[in-house]
Amino acid sequence: MADPKGFLNHGREVAKSRPVEERVRDWNEVYVPGSLLPIISKQASRCMDCGIPFCHNGCPLGNLIPEWNDYAYREDWAAASERLHATNNFPEFTGRLCPAPCESACVLGINQPPVTIKNVEVSIIDKAWETGEVAPQIPERLSGKTVAVIGSGPAGLAAAQQLTRAGHTVAVYERADRIGGLLRYGIPEFKMEKRHINRRIEQMRAEGTRFRTGIEIGRDLKATDLRKRYDAIVIAAGATTARDLPVPGRELKGIYQAMEYLPLANKVQEGDYVAPPISAEGKHVVVIGGGDTGADCVGTAHRQGAASVTQLEIMPRPNDERNPVSQPWPTFPMLYKVTSAHEEGGERIYSVSTTHFEGDEDGNVQWLHMTEVEFVDGKLTQKPGTERKIPAQLVTLAMGFTGTDRENGLVEQLGLELDERGNIARDADFQTNVPGVFVAGDAGRGQSLIVWAIAEGRSAARGVDRFLTGVSDLPAPIRPTDRALTV
Repeated sequence: MADPKGFLNHGREVAKSRPVEERVRDWNEVYVPGSLLPIISKQASRCMDCGIPFCHNGCPLGNLIPEWNDYAYREDWAAASERLHATNNFPEFTGRLCPAPCESACVLGINQPPVTIKNVEVSIIDKAWETGEVAPQIPERLSGKTVAVIGSGPAGLAAAQQLTRAGHTVAVYERADRIGGLLRYGIPEFKMEKRHINRRIEQMRAEGTRFRTGIEIGRDLKATDLRKRYDAIVIAAGATTARDLPVPGRELKGIYQAMEYLPLANKVQEGDYVAPPISAEGKHVVVIGGGDTGADCVGTAHRQGAASVTQLEIMPRPNDERNPVSQPWPTFPMLYKVTSAHEEGGERIYSVSTTHFEGDEDGNVQWLHMTEVEFVDGKLTQKPGTERKIPAQLVTLAMGFTGTDRENGLVEQLGLELDERGNIARDADFQTNVPGVFVAGDAGRGQSLIVWAIAEGRSAARGVDRFLTGVSDLPAPIRPTDRALTV
């Protein structure tokens, strides 16, 4: 145990953010560099080493949180890094991007602010990189088996790294021009600088993983040809079919899906553009969707110099604190969340629905018309007399995703079966109806969190390893049927 009285002696402290007026002028991560390390030992000491650590249940990876909290408290960074990597291939990703269901399940959180698990995690891994503790793990021998991984997001990278370390020859196929999937082009630089992805890719290359960019399976290369070329395939292509908004005026210029808008800002940071082809500069921006992707659009618009930013959400405003009846501990509660992007400005409007868009004579969107909504007999219903319009010269749709891409031919070419939600169906080993073809991440689970993607990639790797060799020592932290700890 760390400090038996740590949770009594120390309150919760989180990473310090840079001043808003400073950070909106650049694309660097919003946190003050180095601000965590001086306080993280005390924060780790707040972990109570519970008899039943419910943080394990909150995290699908099964992270050994009390163990690496103890090592962080003692500043044994090498041991902490080893414990961290025992369950998580990419803690620098999750420590920056995960909404931390582990903290919602923290036992201390019953009557106090929970342990800052994410901050401890990211401190450990950043220190490990700094001190050279993170090194390639090259397999002792090769199996002679080959695996193709389709998609280079967190699920695909986790599966690829696990299978490479098991001795298989793995090639990762990515349709974009760089490796990383949504980590690369969906997550803004101010939430995670892409240098963190780059050094992991170099580690994986040193271990033997091969990367093939600019190749879309189904279009550039038939999935059936890929199946002939490899002993097994892992589909980790994500759930990239975005939910649309079929209202009058949707065809107007200036209305984009979030994943049409966000990648261009990231490509500027990669040096591909001097200025993004779609920019919020000087425009009244409306973001439709109140989730994390919507917040990413808000923060991006701030940095591009938007005249105003308004975020719309059809659901009511969440509570500030957990409701012990409807959202009891240790479930993951739906709470009102103020992200770094929201700290930077803009307006958030809840319980509204877009009715139509209005444009100018050149076909450019100028106004968004909306109405308030309320639940009546369990159904969202428009409230008469609440119609109004707001200026909208750039609109981004961030309303989630409905399933994996069906237009590129991958699903049809392999003859894959889908489940009732439109995801690729799989068995207990993450194998599809086609022998030797597996699926991991959002393509099989549906839109989910980064921790679930990595957990699925690790679990699918075990299924592939067992398919290829008959047995496997690789870990499988979750089953395909497992779901988050929610109500």
